[in-house]
Amino acid sequence: MAEGSRARAFCTLLKNLTLAALLYAVIYGIIALVSDPGVAAKGKLGIPAFLDKTGPTELIKSTKAGVQVKFASSSKTVTINPHANVFNRPVTAVKIKDDYMGPRPHVDTEADLHMLVEECRGTYSGIEKMRNVFDCLKFFANDEARYYSLPETSARASSQDPRKAEYVNADGHDNTLSSYVPVENAAAANGSHIGTCPGPIIPYHVYWTGPATWRVEVFIKSYLYTQNLACSRLWLWLDSDRNPKAVHDMLNKDALFARFLPLVERGDIVLKAWKFPSRIPLPKDEEDKNGFGYYSAPGKPNSKGERAVAENIVEDRNGQQWLVLTPKQMTFLPVAVSDAVRFVVLHIHGGAYFDMDVLILRDMRPLLLPKEHSFAERWAAHPHPGDYNTAIMSLTANSSLSSYLLYGGIRMGLNFHPRILGRMAWKDGRDQEFLMLETGAFDPIWTEFNWDREGRCTVPCLRDYGAAFKGKQNSLRDEWESYDGPQLEPIDLSEAQVRELRIRGADEHIAEIDIAAPAPSKFVRRSREDANNVPTSAAAPTGKVDHADSFQATLDEEAALRKAGVVSDYVPAEDKFPPNNRTLENFFRGAWTYHIHNQWLKHPEPSSWISVLEHAHDGFFTRERTNPYGEKWTGPNLMPYNYWPEFV
Repeated sequence: MAEGSRARAFCTLLKNLTLAALLYAVIYGIIALVSDPGVAAKGKLGIPAFLDKTGPTELIKSTKAGVQVKFASSSKTVTINPHANVFNRPVTAVKIKDDYMGPRPHVDTEADLHMLVEECRGTYSGIEKMRNVFDCLKFFANDEARYYSLPETSARASSQDPRKAEYVNADGHDNTLSSYVPVENAAAANGSHIGTCPGPIIPYHVYWTGPATWRVEVFIKSYLYTQNLACSRLWLWLDSDRNPKAVHDMLNKDALFARFLPLVERGDIVLKAWKFPSRIPLPKDEEDKNGFGYYSAPGKPNSKGERAVAENIVEDRNGQQWLVLTPKQMTFLPVAVSDAVRFVVLHIHGGAYFDMDVLILRDMRPLLLPKEHSFAERWAAHPHPGDYNTAIMSLTANSSLSSYLLYGGIRMGLNFHPRILGRMAWKDGRDQEFLMLETGAFDPIWTEFNWDREGRCTVPCLRDYGAAFKGKQNSLRDEWESYDGPQLEPIDLSEAQVRELRIRGADEHIAEIDIAAPAPSKFVRRSREDANNVPTSAAAPTGKVDHADSFQATLDEEAALRKAGVVSDYVPAEDKFPPNNRTLENFFRGAWTYHIHNQWLKHPEPSSWISVLEHAHDGFFTRERTNPYGEKWTGPNLMPYNYWPEFV
């Protein structure tokens, strides 16, 4: 009897547990179905509540500020003013001239760096022009015929022997060719091939730590927008001392950088693992001017055949000398690693270094081709000849100067701050080998910011680094006070084109990648229609959107918003950020770069100068507009800049 009761009780318990498990499975399945952004995107594309009243009603409602909308690729609810938003706001209020720089300089064009210095500073003994940034920019913009020249054929960079080039892989064949490809035989770039350079390929170096952000995106796009890509390579050094899997993570797990993977595949961008080297090759200091302080009696060879010839310098059995860091020095590497990175990579590889908060505005190649192309920038308007800033810097690889600066940082206790090394160079009489270009070339606002400017203000006249991010009406005063160019031609806002991405033909395609693939070579190409059903930008890993707090709307979402009246006729009077007369043509015309100077947490407001730059990039990469040299983009399609929810 007791055994039968126990059996019935056991069966009842088992039945209850089974029912509970089934109920839990059903509830879990419903929750997973509702919360899956991919499902939401299929169920009328990310705004289900608004489109057919079948979704969660809290995702959309009307408020005094506008209509609240939930996009599939955003974790935030976005408020849209139907009459003034990113989907109907005209890009500009004036006619745009994209090709304002004219044709790109010949691939062998060289800049007279000394003339650039003298015209914007004066002589080394007199710096009477140094604070007049307006005149410096005017010279840069209007007098290319004076400071640019094409050397005689035999003296051109393209006529030299690639096997003797200072850059690794300068010919695209590991420096094995006996000559560069002739200009007339150079292959043009296309969607899958970067093209061939009829001259040396120059590396552009940047350093980054952590996941990609908008700063990485805007730098890369400014590089792609302005440089001679067949003759340049962007080397992105990732901090692998801090994260040994930095390169792997950027290639396989970074949602923002995913949009650039086709350019990694094409060869435009090269990802490099940065680990502070314990051994760095040095050329012999034959003239005893690099500060090595060779021992009068070198040490005895060790088991490897190496002998100490100076402090931190050994010579191997082949006669090659090496800068060697001790384990203690490696332990106490400087906190400002990026200060050291630029000197190390330029010494080993040559080329140019850029901080990631720099925006490139012009082709840098003419500055990098002269035989003596070592330069940096002045530190603001400081008059001392040793006060360098190395946010933009060029050094000849494996040279006496690069060795001197590198070894000097070691001698200074692993301190590579540019003003420390600059004053060292000045004291040793080597500063004039390291040209100091004035701030007008790379950072035209710096002198204004420090209230050291003389003469007229620049165009635009910005007095703080946050100003370039401001787009709200009347947020900037007197920005055109020095403009004396032709009258800007207004356009009819009712007929103006909106975001260029939205007007592409239906037959175009967006390149999407399989970010879960183990290597960037595995690509999946989807039609634009299919790509826009992906709720994240470029198929983010594990379905997570990770582009700070920005987002990208699909074309279907936009169409649905327009159909429902959330995007209506544009009304300028209701716009906090109305289109204006800012165009890239008048953004510090003549400067090669603009330095944002950190501003890491700022987002560009619509219609701001930085927004103008973004629109120019987006239009270029969708083949609707040209770059400053009148060239159309022929590379793989790129995702546009994302929207910032607070500015939609």
